[in-house]
Amino acid sequence: MSARETILAAVRAALGPRTADAARIRRDAAALLDDPASTRPALLATSLVDAFVARVTTPKVAATVDRIARADELPAAVRRYLDARGLAPAIALQPAAALRALDWTGFEVHDAVAPDETAAVGLARWGIAETGSLVFHSDAETPVLAHFLPLHHLVLLRAGRILAYLEDYARAVEGAKPPRNANLVTGASGTTDIEGSLVLGAHGPRHLHVVIAVA
Repeated sequence: MSARETILAAVRAALGPRTADAARIRRDAAALLDDPASTRPALLATSLVDAFVARVTTPKVAATVDRIARADELPAAVRRYLDARGLAPAIALQPAAALRALDWTGFEVHDAVAPDETAAVGLARWGIAETGSLVFHSDAETPVLAHFLPLHHLVLLRAGRILAYLEDYARAVEGAKPPRNANLVTGASGTTDIEGSLVLGAHGPRHLHVVIAVA
């Protein structure tokens, strides 16, 4: 017997006999859902909006937030963000009808996102308070590269689309036709590969700015 066979035989002996008991597996799986609160982390606030904001603005997620009363205030919020950073009012606008319908007077607007795009404005499908994540589904109105190419990614998120936990997103899409691509974006792009220091903008936007519309 080779050394490999000896090791594998010892592993099998330690594991003991294994039988696939489908009923037991279903019972064990159901038991995990009996008390989900015991396995879920506590949110950072009682309000879903406040919990999302608290999480997405933590240093590890490294995003910024603005709140507006209505979605039609988004252009003004984008202008505030760009002006505060000395950036020109030029944006790549996600080709979503809800965004195109807004008044972008005074902006240079284009649809395609260039590899060196400075700022892009998008629309998130959901937000997840537990992780501070934004959910995007690829479709004709949501090109995937819009989430990864710009230096500054500004995203409109409606308060009513904020979910508490990741599994709530799974339930929200259960039974629906799946998208070709789903992206869960949690903060600005970052890496700690070099000397354990956080470097932003490593493989995506260096800055993520979430604009939350109450209505």
